[in-house]
Amino acid sequence: MMIRRLLLTTAVGMALVASAAADAKVFRFSTSGDINGLDPHLNNEGPTNAMKNNLYEALIFRDHELKLRPSLATEWKQTAPTVWRFALRKGVKFHDGTPFTADDVVFSLKRNNHEQSGMRTYSASIAEVKKIDDHTVEIITKSPNPILDQNLPAVFIMSKAWAEKNNTTTPVQGIVGNESYANTHINGTGPFRLLDRVPDTRTVLVPNKDWWGKAEHNLTRVEFRPIANSATRVAALLSGEIDMMFPVPLQDVPRLKRSAGVKVLEGPELRTVFLGMDQWRDELKDMPGTGKNPFKDVRVRRAFYQAIDIQAIHRVVMRGASTPTGLMIAPGINGFAKDLNDRYPYDPDGAKKLLAEAGYPQGFPVTLDCPNDRYVNDEAICQAIVPMLARIGINIKLNAQTKSKHFDKIGSRSGNDTSFYMLGWTPGTYDAHNMLHNIIVTRDQKAGTGSNNSGRYSNPKVDELARMIGSESDREKRNKMIHEAMKIHKEDFGHIPLHQQALAWGVRDTVANLPQPPNDAVIVRFVKMK
Repeated sequence: MMIRRLLLTTAVGMALVASAAADAKVFRFSTSGDINGLDPHLNNEGPTNAMKNNLYEALIFRDHELKLRPSLATEWKQTAPTVWRFALRKGVKFHDGTPFTADDVVFSLKRNNHEQSGMRTYSASIAEVKKIDDHTVEIITKSPNPILDQNLPAVFIMSKAWAEKNNTTTPVQGIVGNESYANTHINGTGPFRLLDRVPDTRTVLVPNKDWWGKAEHNLTRVEFRPIANSATRVAALLSGEIDMMFPVPLQDVPRLKRSAGVKVLEGPELRTVFLGMDQWRDELKDMPGTGKNPFKDVRVRRAFYQAIDIQAIHRVVMRGASTPTGLMIAPGINGFAKDLNDRYPYDPDGAKKLLAEAGYPQGFPVTLDCPNDRYVNDEAICQAIVPMLARIGINIKLNAQTKSKHFDKIGSRSGNDTSFYMLGWTPGTYDAHNMLHNIIVTRDQKAGTGSNNSGRYSNPKVDELARMIGSESDREKRNKMIHEAMKIHKEDFGHIPLHQQALAWGVRDTVANLPQPPNDAVIVRFVKMK
């Protein structure tokens, strides 16, 4: 009788385990590189920001259709040209159980504005944040900011008490193994909690059962696994080891489309990939002892631009999955001007003449810094550019490395340790001012402008226009100023725009719903498994 009861109990237990396994909805996805950390106010990088959105929340949330939704703020309004009032959501708790209040908003916006913050661009216009009561705050901007609400979805809210307790009240980027507490731990209000993280190996999330919102997913677990090798990522998708991967290598798109149980999601992306040049050092790092920096001469910058055969890159390297551009912003970004989007012609002979006129008939040496795991075929694009520039006499040394090392090298914290580099940028506000403010205007660490202007392009007229654009509420006047600023920058050859890459995600039929927004972000809160 005892044995029979034991067998019965065991059978019931096994049935319950089997039932629980059947009910489990695990979403496993991969991309080419790991996220760059967990601090909500560091590392302004696409996949990293997408991961933050699972764990932390902002006052306003931007959904997969790029629409604004109430989040930690239930409503907001502009009560004066420089004043915005926000009603905060009641009953919200951080993952450690601490109640969310106005004190956390005041603290977080100040922390996000710290000079070491990688996300400072989104709060740079804020002069002061006032607590009205526990669930009301006023944000006062330095000047009228007509798109403050478009910026705030990227400003995440931390627990003031938690940050103070763990001595992490300011964002600090440390070396691997010696990072700040906030960059290795999580305490947000988001719909998911962090279960496990091993850098460069896995990040595991589980639903936050105490989240204030109604879940739009059916997941019980999320597993993010970076896989650097493209062939290995594709193999993992085909074998069922993962449910989704991005980007799909362009040469594998037709193969995956023919594979049973797999589909490819494709669409346009709003990111513009471009090249930048050192325009501030008196002596180029690659030309020690010469006292010369060729990139200070607009003729040299134009020569580089016109030596690059963008159609060959589009046709051969990108296999048609790109849109060559003459502008630093994509269609779909407010301020895009079709009449400025035509590229200057590919003209290597003219480029050689320009170099000779500038005093470099034999060319000169320069290092091209390029990521090898961030953009579609990034290293292959750079490899294609090397012989194009060699044709006009430029001796290129290619330095391709993983995105974390690449961004550290070209970033402001390293002093922009680069002469010639690749970067891609999607304006987080979907407005041209974001591109101007971050990439094109003169870098001023105190003012928080030009934080990603690694080549230090500078034009006083563009700076003046960008300041006016930032506070102009009349849309027609504003767009005219954007057009003027972009035209000046284009004629200065301040950067070399290349293209907008196409999105390509590989998804198994285990996934029932997975929105693909044009900012290339995997928004886990909308994923449903079959």
